[in-house]
Amino acid sequence: MNNSSTALSDAQALRRAWEGTSDEVVVARVVRGESALFEVLMRRHNQRLFRVTRAIVRDDDEAEDVMQDAYVQAYFKLNQFEGRAKFSTWLTRIAVHEALARVRKRHPDVDPEAEPVVSSMPNPEDAVSSRELGQLLEPLVDALPEAFRTVFVLRAVEGLSAAEVAECLAIPEETVRTRFFRARRALQLQLEQQLMASVRELYEFHLLRCDRIVEAVFARLRGDPPT
Repeated sequence: MNNSSTALSDAQALRRAWEGTSDEVVVARVVRGESALFEVLMRRHNQRLFRVTRAIVRDDDEAEDVMQDAYVQAYFKLNQFEGRAKFSTWLTRIAVHEALARVRKRHPDVDPEAEPVVSSMPNPEDAVSSRELGQLLEPLVDALPEAFRTVFVLRAVEGLSAAEVAECLAIPEETVRTRFFRARRALQLQLEQQLMASVRELYEFHLLRCDRIVEAVFARLRGDPPT
């Protein structure tokens, strides 16, 4: 069995072993000293964190860096998690904050509330499959202003409710609804049906990336020198 097959098998086994166990229970065990179980939490939430950080920073590699920073922060703050919100929401807010900080530092003058402008839209008839349509949509979603892009990814791609997105981003629920409407309008009405059927293909999170994030976070937690 090759390394990728072994990694897939291990990841699946880990998921099955802890299926049905709540995040809160896993968090409590990590806080009590079972640090290896932090992998369970990372593998559960890697997909969402990659999508939301990728939506903000618009770069795959930087999104991975942001995820690592967010996980390290979360690990050392686990004893501060009080369960008032879902763990996934708490973790997403840490990742969003880290991603936004990077963007603000890089582009301090960018207005995140600027009106979305999307040009050179491809003809949806050119898309012959959901995956191809998803690939066509990625640059269009990337072209949205940050505030609208982040809301769109959490609402349409991750399937969160407006209330959940509001909680993740610490903004009013009505603001979420407005930004989502404007983002969808910018992607044009003629793409809407195809888009809603294919957004799950955006920013696909592969097992190798998942393994790389897990390994890198544990290396940092052990204090290993950066590679």
